[in-house]
Amino acid sequence: MSPSNSGHCYRSIIDIQAAGSRLLTHLAERFDHSPLAEWQTRLEAGEITLNGIPARGDEILAAGQELLWWRPPWEEPSAPLHFELIHADADLVLVSKPSGLPTLPGGGFHENSLQALVQREFPGVHAVHRLGRGTSGLVLFARHSRAARVICTSWATAGKTYRALSQGVAALDRYEIGVPIGPQFHPRLGEVFAANPEGKRAYSVAWVVERRAETTLFDVELGTGRPHQIRIHLAAIGQPLVGDPLYTVGGFPLRDDPGLPGDGGYWLHAHRLSLVHPTDGDRREFVAPPPRILLTEGELCAGGA
Repeated sequence: MSPSNSGHCYRSIIDIQAAGSRLLTHLAERFDHSPLAEWQTRLEAGEITLNGIPARGDEILAAGQELLWWRPPWEEPSAPLHFELIHADADLVLVSKPSGLPTLPGGGFHENSLQALVQREFPGVHAVHRLGRGTSGLVLFARHSRAARVICTSWATAGKTYRALSQGVAALDRYEIGVPIGPQFHPRLGEVFAANPEGKRAYSVAWVVERRAETTLFDVELGTGRPHQIRIHLAAIGQPLVGDPLYTVGGFPLRDDPGLPGDGGYWLHAHRLSLVHPTDGDRREFVAPPPRILLTEGELCAGGA
C-alpha cells in the first residue's frame, strides 16, 4: 500500500448545543486533536465547507447545518494489513485480526484499519464491537442494519473468551474479578481507564490453562465490556500482561513513563465468541486459534498453529 492514503471527508451536523458558536471556535473545541491555528490554516486552504460553501471561520453556526472537512491525503502509521476470514454468511462476517491493526479508523489510521480492509472484500459491513489495537483475534461485522440491531440487542448475552499471557505464576486456579473500572490519572494523557473504586461495575472470570516458569496462561471470560478490562483486571490481581506498556500491579497506569492505551507489546487474543444468530436465533460459537505463544503445551502437541 502507498505510504499516503486517498484522503477522507469527515461529515457532521451542527447540533443545538453548538448553535450560536463561531465556526473556528467550534472546530478547535469539538475536534481538539488540532489547535486553533491548525484549523485556521485548514480553513484558509479551503478544506472546510459549511452547507456546501467554503468556510472562513467567522460564521455563526445554526442547528442542522452540514459541516464537512475535506482532509487531504496523509501518511498513516504502519500496521499489519491482513486478516483471516473465520466465517461469512448473509448477515455476519467474522474475522481474526492481527495485533497492531486498529479495528476502526482513528488516531491517524484510516485505510490502515481492519474495518477498511474488510469493507474492500465485503462492502457495506460495519464492526459491531472493537478490539484494542494491540489485541488480536475475533471481530464481528454486521452486513446490514437489521443484523446489527439484533446483535446489539443480544450482545450482553454473548460469550466472549480471551487467551492472555500474564507475568508471574498464578497461586489460584480460578479468579472472579469484580474490580470497578473508571478514570485514573495518566501523566501524558491526563486520564485513562484503570482500576478505580468509584468507577463502573466490571466483572471477569479468569482461569489458569497453563503455568510456565515465570508466567501464566489464562483464559478470561468477560461479564462486562469496559475499556481494557482484561488488561486492568489481570493487573488488579497482581498479574499484568507480559509486555503491557500501560498497566501495572493493582490495575493502575505505570508511574514512570507509562505507555499509551493503543501501544502494543502484550499478548491478548479474542479466542472464542458465542452469540445468537440474527436470522435463525440459534446460538453459534466461533473460534480463532491463538498465536503460537498463547498455545498450551498440549495444544501444541495436538497440532496447534
